[in-house]
Amino acid sequence: MSGAGEAGADEGRVTQATRRVGLSAPWIDERDEDLVLETLRSGRLSLGPAGPRFEEALCDATGARFAAAVSSGTAGLHLSMRLAGVEAGDEVITSPYSFVASANCAIYQGATPVFAEIDERTFNLDPDAVEAAITERTRAVVAVDIFGYPCELDPLLALCERHGIRLVEDACEALGARYKGRLLGSHGHPTTFAFYPNKQITTGEGGAVTTNDAAEHELLESLRNQGRLETSSWLLHGRLGYNYRLDDVSAALGLGQLEKLDTILAGRRSVAARYGELLADIDVELPLPDDADHERSWFVYVVKLPADVDRDGLIGRLGDSGVAAAPYLPSIHLQDYMRQRYGFREGMLPISEDCSRRTLALPFHARLDRADQEYVADALRAALG
Repeated sequence: MSGAGEAGADEGRVTQATRRVGLSAPWIDERDEDLVLETLRSGRLSLGPAGPRFEEALCDATGARFAAAVSSGTAGLHLSMRLAGVEAGDEVITSPYSFVASANCAIYQGATPVFAEIDERTFNLDPDAVEAAITERTRAVVAVDIFGYPCELDPLLALCERHGIRLVEDACEALGARYKGRLLGSHGHPTTFAFYPNKQITTGEGGAVTTNDAAEHELLESLRNQGRLETSSWLLHGRLGYNYRLDDVSAALGLGQLEKLDTILAGRRSVAARYGELLADIDVELPLPDDADHERSWFVYVVKLPADVDRDGLIGRLGDSGVAAAPYLPSIHLQDYMRQRYGFREGMLPISEDCSRRTLALPFHARLDRADQEYVADALRAALG
């Protein structure tokens, strides 16, 4: 899920009277600054050496054979639609409980988004619902690893193979997650990651598509670079493409981020575990724990409120205490432009809609200290009253 918002990202705390706990914060250090400065001084700000180095490091981090860095996770999803051969008149099945890019990528190609219901605990696509939504016009499925929790890859891959359609994975929130012991991105099909400042690592804006197919990787490299071919001069283009390149300054930042990826992921796991302890006595549903098949990469910390809680009022009370919170996530099919364009309405996807009414993101990042987490827990307890 690419580019999900970063509202309230004013980080840190000062005194008790003016305490503020922001929703998210990137981990930027001197190593990141040195790599960016080195690139700035080199004069190679685009199509230089930092991009390929970042892609190689990303392959190491995901277990993929190939990685193509792009300007955003949304751009990566769009290019994945091109890889899947999605065209005008096709249908693409995806999750309603995600950031809008999971569906918009199909619309960019003239296809129609079709939403399948989610599982109420994982918040990911229900494979049975996906299969029920397949028609003769279905060309692809965009499966989302929501909040960093891996989707049901094996059942989804199996049904796609049975029906002759392509699986595209939206792992924009899930760098470092594992499904049945294997890193997301290593399974072979096109998998998109995103590096917005609230993600596990950041390049400012930016994203990448991984694949194990050399021909797909070559096509990605051309499509992101205005459709140029490897043998073309700068002003000759072999196909319709896009300006979806990732610049070298962003790639240099990404290199520094990947160097400490394990540390960042460990920090996020620690913060999530501490929330589990601090919120255990509060009447909210905590995130689903890992199991033998699913190892989450923590993106945000989202709790599910009791059905009778006024979430907007709760967010307001938390804000009065200096604690940022956000309604993660609205259902895509109920966004205004989706209603107007396709006639979607309330009641079509009741599980997703119920989750959208009740889920709440709390402040979360790798270096959120214990005192701030305790303050968040106390503020949530008081706000629920």
